Amino acid sequence: MTVAPRRALVFLLATIFIDTVGFGIIIPVLPSLLMDLLGGSLSTAALYGGALMFAFSSMQFLSAPILGNLSDHYGRRPVLLGSLAAFAVDFVVMGLATTVGWLFVGRLLSGVFSSTYSVCSAYVADVTAPEQRAKSFGLMGAAWGLGFVIGPAIGGLLGESNPRLPFFVAAGLAAANVVYGYFVIPESLAPANRRPFSLARANPVGAFRQMQRYPVVLGLLGALFLYHFAHDANPATWTYVTIAKFDWTPRDVGLSMSFVGICAALVQGLAVGPIVKLLGERRALVSGFSIFTVSFVGYAFATEGWMMYLWILPFAFGTIASIAATALMSRQVPANQQGELQGAISSLRSITACIAPLMMTGLFSYFTSAAAPFQFPGASFLAASVLTFAALLMVLGVLRRHPVL
Repeated sequence: MTVAPRRALVFLLATIFIDTVGFGIIIPVLPSLLMDLLGGSLSTAALYGGALMFAFSSMQFLSAPILGNLSDHYGRRPVLLGSLAAFAVDFVVMGLATTVGWLFVGRLLSGVFSSTYSVCSAYVADVTAPEQRAKSFGLMGAAWGLGFVIGPAIGGLLGESNPRLPFFVAAGLAAANVVYGYFVIPESLAPANRRPFSLARANPVGAFRQMQRYPVVLGLLGALFLYHFAHDANPATWTYVTIAKFDWTPRDVGLSMSFVGICAALVQGLAVGPIVKLLGERRALVSGFSIFTVSFVGYAFATEGWMMYLWILPFAFGTIASIAATALMSRQVPANQQGELQGAISSLRSITACIAPLMMTGLFSYFTSAAAPFQFPGASFLAASVLTFAALLMVLGVLRRHPVL
């Protein structure tokens, strides 16, 4: 089948967009929904919110290598279409949830079927020249950012009148994308570049073992672990911090997170290509991690709501780091391991998304409770700054050991 990258790219971007919408729609309404179901305080709701994010991310952690390895064997197209169809069904389950237990069921299923980012990334690597991959990965990041605009906006605006409706809207979008993809997306992985499916490799441990053969990849994966751990402080605690510090409503939270998504979409869709071309992938890595470190300090110590908006723009530019790292790593592995590499990256992100919400919401809960020695709602953001600085040091070490990258 002849590959048509432009139409395929539209489908891939739509898939990432819908995945992100599904993640974002619940964030603005989750605190009030949990407080209503549990009859507890904001601090208690934050702990359950962290547990829900853990459930979602733990399934992504387990599923991403499986989907990546399946796509290396069967091809990208069937894995993408099947996962997206199941994701549409899961949105319906979430929309019908009336208890905390059903929310956990929905989040678990969402984690399984939203693990398609690795397959989308492998598809891009199949059809894009190595020197153009940073730009293409940037477009994928832009789709993620746009989804993060629409998701919280839907959850924050429609959720005030009917918290169920946003989930059904997202289900309709996912189903429509399945139909579109069925007719327009070709297979990108040639039969000659496929490899047998191996259960021993289709798991996080097996995927990371394969990456040990590539020292650059292994070093950058370590830096990305710290980077994503820090990044997850935002979706985990943004709602709780802004409510505690600035008394924001779900609408305020939704609009602010939409602004985060707009900035991320603009930076990754329009600026990544020119910036990486100007700076090179090495300097883009260092610059991105540095900007991220400073931005989290700004979030932590903001004293007025408008200050959060002030730091959102540099925060968006900091995301260049992960794109440059992904482009560098994709150069290091052969075509028949691109799915495995992207699965490993997705699993890494899922590990941090499992641990970070528990740690970050725990920090928020402690430093806003009566037991804390002092009240500091921004503690999670300060911790994220420290983690990002550690990632920067790790990147500098990798670049020093491999100067020809």
